[in-house]
Amino acid sequence: MLPNTGKLAGCTLFITGASRGIGKAIALKAARDGANIVIAAKTAEPHPKLPGTIYTAAEEIEAAGGRALPCIVNVRQEEQIISAVEKAVKTFGGIDILVNNASAISLTGTLETETKKVNLMMDVNVRGTYLTSKACLPYLRKSKNPHILNLSPPMNMKPVWFKNHCAYTISKYGMSMCVLGMAEEFKGEVAVNALWPKTAIHTAAMDMLGGSGVEKQCRKTDIIADAAYCILTKPKSFTGNFIIDEVLLREEGVKDFDVYAIAPGHPLIPDFFLDAETDMTATKSESHGASQASDGAKVNKESVSAGPVAETFRVIQGELNKELVKSTQGVFQFELSGDEGGTWYLDLKTSSGSAGFGKPPAAADVVMSMSSGDFVKMFTGKLKP
Repeated sequence: MLPNTGKLAGCTLFITGASRGIGKAIALKAARDGANIVIAAKTAEPHPKLPGTIYTAAEEIEAAGGRALPCIVNVRQEEQIISAVEKAVKTFGGIDILVNNASAISLTGTLETETKKVNLMMDVNVRGTYLTSKACLPYLRKSKNPHILNLSPPMNMKPVWFKNHCAYTISKYGMSMCVLGMAEEFKGEVAVNALWPKTAIHTAAMDMLGGSGVEKQCRKTDIIADAAYCILTKPKSFTGNFIIDEVLLREEGVKDFDVYAIAPGHPLIPDFFLDAETDMTATKSESHGASQASDGAKVNKESVSAGPVAETFRVIQGELNKELVKSTQGVFQFELSGDEGGTWYLDLKTSSGSAGFGKPPAAADVVMSMSSGDFVKMFTGKLKP
């Protein structure tokens, strides 16, 4: 774990989606320094499926040593964003850091994604990030060491990251494009960076997506909180970076990553948008055609480790096509036990097909329960189905 240094004492952080999960973890890390936290989130009344409200988060933040200002904010509503920013400035005297964490997700193909879901993802992820940044920037520019941090991925343009959830990918890359543009636009004034996890992170949303047993293949939110803290305590000249949590923490001297695991030693699910074998450095903005924008993260090669089940599904995903779907017309669900256990699926019925971790987008025609080892053997031809 990365120790607190006290550098965020007295700083004001405006964090969207801070009532639970990653947003709340970042808030609590800063609160331990004595920071002021604006909890800008929707949940004022307890949610039937998701834990926490802006008020329970405020209690935790104050117990950790921070000051909290809970604000009801749906980032789809510009007037709510502006009102919360004004309250923050009135209460704390300014804004030093913005964390754009609020996000919506639907891992569905083009024909399966309802228009209201498309609107939700575009409104929350892209428009919400843009408008919250716009509202905070006049105050950020007055801060001594201002930062904007978006929870969004490096823009991996391989088609595999678009084909199964095109709308979601567009919306998350829209957040990343805000980093590209604003880092250059406000260079020398406000640091603007993106942070993305190397592996799946265990949150209530992940439980809903992945089903039972998924937590064993995830890391705690602490790893993102530590990486965010590291970024937000750097000088504002550190800007225009697309940072992977583990890579940055290794550069900062962290060696024990088992402390971040829900089940130490258990295989972890690689997160979206990261290739299984790739250079996962703190990617500089010039790799996307922008000019150099920071004093630089060190460059070291880091590969995302994936277990045999995840690798098998990556291979399957790369082989999917409309002809195969047309000839098969079936949805398969795999309930795996052992390493990389949990629910996985292969959809050979809709659109161009899809495969991966979690429940299938359509009702399964076949459900197979087996060990992870037997699953790999079956798909490598060593075991007959």
